[in-house]
Amino acid sequence: MAEHHPHDVIEDNIETHPVKLAIGVVVGAAALIVGIIMLAQFAVGSYGERSMSEEPAMSPQAVAQRIAPVAKLVVDPNAPPPVAAPATPMPAAAPAGATKTASAAGAGKQTYDTVCHVCHATGLAGAPKFGDKAAWAPRIAQGKDVLHASALKGKGAMPPKAGNPALSDADVMAAVDYMAAAAK
Repeated sequence: MAEHHPHDVIEDNIETHPVKLAIGVVVGAAALIVGIIMLAQFAVGSYGERSMSEEPAMSPQAVAQRIAPVAKLVVDPNAPPPVAAPATPMPAAAPAGATKTASAAGAGKQTYDTVCHVCHATGLAGAPKFGDKAAWAPRIAQGKDVLHASALKGKGAMPPKAGNPALSDADVMAAVDYMAAAAK
């Protein structure tokens, strides 16, 4: 029995009309090229508009004005040298003990406000809260030297110097003293 092949119209058209096929391929390729050119012109924005070189904002003068330096430093070689400001007189010295205590308290508060409050204001990671007498009492009972050593070397979750190695030992100890005084 002979096999029956379905009749393919397109294949028959190619075999009988090769000229139509060639014309169709050429027209399709030309349409594709024209479409790509129009798309490129649309994407660049020059289709139906003037070119970038015709834009006033792109003139050499306008470009030079936009990229010009903002300021220029000119030093006059004939100008006199600057006069040094007169030294300000030192304020009268306060008693040594009073100044040291006031500055230590100020430094302690400042260090607490900038570094220590992050954990000690909220009790983060088990840190004793600022002013919490019950939490600070056993620590204060160990003495200032132990408190200072813990803050300087780190203890538990607290890294040395509260994680700020730029702090001086005196600032760290002042902050510890400030927090301990608030819990007494």
